Amino acid sequence: MPALKVLSALDVARIQWYHFKAIIVAGMGLFTDAYDLFCIAPIMKMIGHIYYHQDSIGTAVLSTSYAIALLGTALGQLIFGYLGDRVGRRRVYGLCLMIMVLSSFGCGFSVCTTRRSCVIASLGFFRFVLGLGIGGDYPLSATIMSEFANKRSRGTFIAAVFSMQGLGILMSSAVTMAVCEAFKNAGKGSLEKMRAAGAETFAPWESDIAWRLILMIGALPAALTFYWRMLMPETASYANGYTALSLFAIIPWIISDF
Repeated sequence: MPALKVLSALDVARIQWYHFKAIIVAGMGLFTDAYDLFCIAPIMKMIGHIYYHQDSIGTAVLSTSYAIALLGTALGQLIFGYLGDRVGRRRVYGLCLMIMVLSSFGCGFSVCTTRRSCVIASLGFFRFVLGLGIGGDYPLSATIMSEFANKRSRGTFIAAVFSMQGLGILMSSAVTMAVCEAFKNAGKGSLEKMRAAGAETFAPWESDIAWRLILMIGALPAALTFYWRMLMPETASYANGYTALSLFAIIPWIISDF
């Protein structure tokens, strides 16, 4: 009976601050998802100039680089969606975030700076792992937001969370342009020296740092919300399937501020 009262109270609750906390925490995950998935196109163009010079990067390599994260996303949705039902949304939600943050940094630290096959293989591995984390974040963000929301505004709250994807796509383009412009201005001296040496077809060494930095910046929004994501209690709907006492863990989080 206490469990039903808590669930009913959440369904009819007026819009409160904890609803916005849930939107921010879940939305930053989807913001990072979109950033990481959509920044790869300009990154591969940069890698083509840096490592392939006048050679074509190849359709197979490009297609694989774009698809490898999506493959990980599909598997991640199945794996972490199942685990979310088995061991709890909160635990798996935090695990997905850690995978996303660490693999984003891993992409930036892809080994090798001279052998293009080594760079592409290393980047592909970390992109696949990143996709696993993104795949877990998708269903869990929607599930957690829907289980925290009230009945009347549930669709609005879920739409607000997923609207962060659009902002993530815009931010990926903005960050790419800003980083490239900054490194272009900082590397004018190197470019002039290369032209004087007759190596105009080679990209300056600063550009190898630029694409790595763009990938690592994608970890920052998710990392900044890690603390609050770990403070989130288990959702009432999931806790109801195990013990009524665990439902009351949500109450302090609802009535407290950050």
